[in-house]
Amino acid sequence: MAFDRRTFIGTTAATGAAVALAGAASTPASAAAGVQDAKAKGPRTYAFTVMGTTDLHGNVFNWDYFTDKEFDDKAHNDVGLAKISTLVEQVRAEKGRRNTLLIDAGDTIQGTQLSYYYAKVDPITARRGPVHPMAQAMNAIGYDAAALGNHEFNYGIPVLRKFEEQCDFPLLGANALDAKTLKPAFAPYSMHKLRTPCGRDVKVAVLGLTNPGIALWDKANVQGKMTFPGLEEQAAKYVPRLRSMGADVVIVSAHSGSSGTSSYGDQLPYIENAAALVAEQVPGIDAILVGHAHTEIPEYRVKNKATGKDVVLSEPLKWGQRLTLFDFELVWEKGRWSVAKVAAKVLNSNTVAEDAKITRLLSDEHRKVVAYVNQVIGTSTQAMSSAEGPVKDVPIIDLINHVQAETVKAALAGSQWAALPVLSQASCFSRTAAIPAGQVTIRDAAGLYPFENTMEARLLTGAQLKDYLEYSARYFVRTAPGDAVDPAKLTNAEGIPDYNYDAVYGLVYDIDIAQPAGSRISGLSFQGKAVDPAAQFVLAVNNYRASGGGNFPHVPQAKQLWSNSDEIRNTIVQWVKAKGTIDPAQFASVDWRLTRAGVPVFQAVSAQ
Repeated sequence: MAFDRRTFIGTTAATGAAVALAGAASTPASAAAGVQDAKAKGPRTYAFTVMGTTDLHGNVFNWDYFTDKEFDDKAHNDVGLAKISTLVEQVRAEKGRRNTLLIDAGDTIQGTQLSYYYAKVDPITARRGPVHPMAQAMNAIGYDAAALGNHEFNYGIPVLRKFEEQCDFPLLGANALDAKTLKPAFAPYSMHKLRTPCGRDVKVAVLGLTNPGIALWDKANVQGKMTFPGLEEQAAKYVPRLRSMGADVVIVSAHSGSSGTSSYGDQLPYIENAAALVAEQVPGIDAILVGHAHTEIPEYRVKNKATGKDVVLSEPLKWGQRLTLFDFELVWEKGRWSVAKVAAKVLNSNTVAEDAKITRLLSDEHRKVVAYVNQVIGTSTQAMSSAEGPVKDVPIIDLINHVQAETVKAALAGSQWAALPVLSQASCFSRTAAIPAGQVTIRDAAGLYPFENTMEARLLTGAQLKDYLEYSARYFVRTAPGDAVDPAKLTNAEGIPDYNYDAVYGLVYDIDIAQPAGSRISGLSFQGKAVDPAAQFVLAVNNYRASGGGNFPHVPQAKQLWSNSDEIRNTIVQWVKAKGTIDPAQFASVDWRLTRAGVPVFQAVSAQ
């Protein structure tokens, strides 16, 4: 569906929902807030605040559906829109509601079992289906606009369109284009009017930009339907247009990190984390709400090359753990408003209680999902934990790989590829995942794979697999023989996340962490024999990796032998249901280990 700009002044194309050329409702506290008396000497001024969230990932409640208890981490962060709502109401009470806006930078409808349930189990796309919990919560809180994130496309465009229809605010994506017409498929921007007691009203433009990596990561859902040009390119097109339309302030909501890096290498001509580049290269932007990177940046200033002015960036921490505040000070000069000052900071959601308005609103949905994830689907002969998964070949990761390999073998049965050996890749996606001894629930099995990835089978040679493993082994910090080993400091070299370290199931190999990256894999064998560089193997691989995520070599270009549209975690759940019993003795083995000069860094692990 292409977006016709002519229909946008006041409405979104897809939903017809009113957007903010109308200002927020007035409150008694807002009447005098931030505005110098029009009769006073000197310039007239106006202050307002833009609040921002990002990477909410389906979190409404301060609850972890995989552990079935209140969310907590080492820093004692809290999560969820119910917490954010309390912070938002506090800011509105202090600043005056008419002097505030609330926006989001994307990745909203994927990430928790709550969001999964209303996409797959009781889908919002069904005839007379429910309203998505994230739409209900964000509508109740009063969001003004939200950018599209890459994970918005995980469940397919129909689910995203239904979510868009259910929102009382526009979903923005200036670089999400219809593949045929190359016109915006979603509203590129929204305009918001803030009414002031003096001078003319302030017009605030919010430009939404999403991540070009969608074209790779969700290729199955968007290929031939949508295309995603670079953030800088589209910002350069729209910012002057917004200024010509009378925008006094231009804010970008960008689902793109600030680092200038990409996880997909040179497969696309666009940068994944381009927010700082947009600030530097495109004049006319006052502030950027940053998303996607899951980092906390209270305030980051980037000087625009053309104007020399600072652009203020801020990224609140993921899942509703933080709320960004952009505080603007404007001055009326020469018949127009101009920005005199911008500052940013973040508020911590663990300082407040959940808003009862939001928890009451979605209590039924929460109870349904808790009951769903606690369904018993099988038993396990012993407990398994992922705690040591980043540094040891543990049975719980073998379980993921075993399910994937079995699934691919069954899919290729009877084909010309049926005789080839099937290997599998997996990462330690969560260091807290666990399978208990005894009864196993949906949440136990699904917790092994918190992402919505699907599975593919790709054809690789022995030489290519060696390259793949060498690239993966960059994850470990180089540690000389004899040096003390602290497992907590041994991983994530160069900032590589856990999900970008792959273990390959079906091969045996050592990773010598005393060697430099690129020269660490030794003893690579298959069924007791050294791997022939020319031999062919089938690799069961997730769609993120197959599409170039993490920039691993060879796989994106490798021949695709099979693909599946079902989430891997659902495949795991169905496998447990079918087997009835999980017995690590049937699939667990220590096939890779960390060494230094041939000496193992750790002793072999048990099934525990």
